[in-house]
This record gives sequence, C-alpha cells and structure tokens, in this order.
Amino acid sequence: MRTTVELAMRYRVAIGAHPGYPDRERFGRVPMDIPARELIESVRRQVDSLIGIASRMGVRVTHVKAHGALYNQGERDATIARNVIFGVQAATGGHDLVIVAPPGSAMLQEASGMGIKVAREGFVDRRYEGDGTLQSRSVAGSVITNPADAVEQAIAFVKDGGVTAVDGTFLKLAVDTLCVHGDTPGAAEIARAVRDALAKAKVKVAPFKS
Repeated sequence: MRTTVELAMRYRVAIGAHPGYPDRERFGRVPMDIPARELIESVRRQVDSLIGIASRMGVRVTHVKAHGALYNQGERDATIARNVIFGVQAATGGHDLVIVAPPGSAMLQEASGMGIKVAREGFVDRRYEGDGTLQSRSVAGSVITNPADAVEQAIAFVKDGGVTAVDGTFLKLAVDTLCVHGDTPGAAEIARAVRDALAKAKVKVAPFKS
C-alpha cells in the first residue's frame, strides 16, 4: 500500500481504499458468508490501514470502493452494502470518504440515504448484461482487452450517458468515474488510450474530492 500511495503522490491522483472479503487465497473474488460484525470490522481495518499509511506520508484518502465479490454483492444486497458502509464510517476519518459504486446499486442507494457522498462507476474493460450487471468473467469476451473497444465504451458512457449491453440493449448509466482493472491484460495501454480519447473529446478528468 505504501508503494501505491507513493505512485499516487508522484502522478497526482486521488487515493482510494479497496476493501474486500478477508480471503487472500481467492483474492476476494468469492462470496463469503461471515457475520455482519466480522465484515464491518474487516472493512474498518482495511480502510484504517490505508488511511494510516497515507496520513504518515502527508496525504489523504478520498474515496472507497469495495473489491471483487464484496462489490458485486453490495450492488444487489442492501444489508451487505450497509455493513460495508458501516465499516468505512468506523474507520478514522471514514465519514469524509466518497463511496464508489455502480449506478442504481444498493450500495449507492444506501450511501445516498445516509447523506454520504457517492460516485457512480462505469467499467470500460467489461461487458454488461441487459440488466445492467457485469457479464461474468467466465464468459469469453466479457473482459475488454482491445484499447479501441475500451475507448468506444468510455466515450459512450460520457457522451451517450450509457453503453450497449451484450444483448443489444442500450443501458442508461450515468457515471462519474471510469474503471480499468489493473489485472486486465494491457491495462496500462487501455488506460492511456482512454485518457487520450477523453482529452481529445474535451472531457475534463479530475481527482476525487472528499
């Protein structure tokens, strides 16, 4: 985390926490059935850890986005969404953090209902199902690795207010932030291509402000 904070400082980008299920072996990508109190405490510890590191380096954490299975479950399950938010708020300075979540998600609704700042997120490196959820990674072609395709999706989010799903449905998805997964093949190239395309389209890109 220290290295990541150093990189964020070097490139002047906002710093965000990315808490997931306490399951390093499966990288937090598999749902876990754990007590609410345990989930809240796990999220608190993860967020607190990054806040502490950033504070010692003289910078602030501005936002939080749940990771993997926790993100996906928080999209649909209001109880899990609330527990994630409770964990964030229990962290030192957690009340000031922006919650990043999908448009129309339980996470977004719960955070907004608590008066917490939110940022709606769209993915430029993933395909969407007709119901607005991400297509499973197990489906061939669900992960976008061609920079040109990622650029097309990014511009659609910004200019058209949504994207076309795999079944041809146009999804109205207003977003405030775009995601490229770090483990997507060619992620750095995709990010550069998207950033360049947004600049050419005269779209202002700015860091989060909590």
